[in-house]
Amino acid sequence: METPTLLTITGPTACGKTSLAVEMALRLGGEIISADSRQVFRGMDIGTGKDLKEYVVNGVEIPHHLIDIHEAGYEYNVYQFQNDFIQAFNSITASGRQPILCGGTGLYVESVVKGYELADAPIDPEYRKSLEPFSDEELTQRLASYIKLHNHTDTETRERLIRALEIQEFALKHPDKHVRIPEMKHVLVGVLYPREVVIERIGIRLRQRLEEGMVDEVRRLLDQGVPPARLLKYGLEYKHLTRFIQGECTYEDMYRDLYTDIRRFSKRQMTWFRRMERQGIEIHWIDGLLPMEKKVEEVCSLFEKAKKA
Repeated sequence: METPTLLTITGPTACGKTSLAVEMALRLGGEIISADSRQVFRGMDIGTGKDLKEYVVNGVEIPHHLIDIHEAGYEYNVYQFQNDFIQAFNSITASGRQPILCGGTGLYVESVVKGYELADAPIDPEYRKSLEPFSDEELTQRLASYIKLHNHTDTETRERLIRALEIQEFALKHPDKHVRIPEMKHVLVGVLYPREVVIERIGIRLRQRLEEGMVDEVRRLLDQGVPPARLLKYGLEYKHLTRFIQGECTYEDMYRDLYTDIRRFSKRQMTWFRRMERQGIEIHWIDGLLPMEKKVEEVCSLFEKAKKA
């Protein structure tokens, strides 16, 4: 059988990934798999930018996967994403349709493209206790001896560091528990605007989301029993709006700090993508200022070349 080709549409926040992915799904007869770490949660709609209305074209809904699959508050991770991705990918290809991965969570995209082999390690209290005498620096060195560190988040806190070590120890002892991404060809497309345009788009989108009821969305999640600590961990909109609702800051301070953090997040996303490129992953950058039809033509050309390679 012909090796399937995965088309990935990625890029920083507010670059129009979803609209391009939808157009490509229409052109190629495709289905979209979300690569967004927060869109998996039900009830987290405005803050995550699900833009579900974009998936409906002329009254027909474009099939999409890995959106609204867990309740808000659930702890989702890259291992679970890989499992969910494989299930969706196999289902789409088995039906003869084209899988399109779309999202800006760099770790999720990279885990598919590079085929990370991860293991779902259970909590091991005895192992965790054995790590107590060691400093964070020593634990980081130990983790680096196991794997090339994929991202700095594994070492952001001692809790994350211990969990990363726990996973690696389990993987060494249980190689049969690894998740393996199916064989496929890849074509990665990134949508890129000039930095000043990105900043403008971020501001416009933030104001729109607040007008659409983003504060009420977060208040509703809190009223439904989602712990504030969990919303704070989701970051960005959910972090700052939770602080505002709890009376920890004014609306003006919330808006200023959130706007600043989204801009910083956008820069971190680009740093991640540039690192992927330095590691040999080719990302074809499309000018975000081009008309949609021109973007689609460029992506179609890249896709056809990748399929024939």
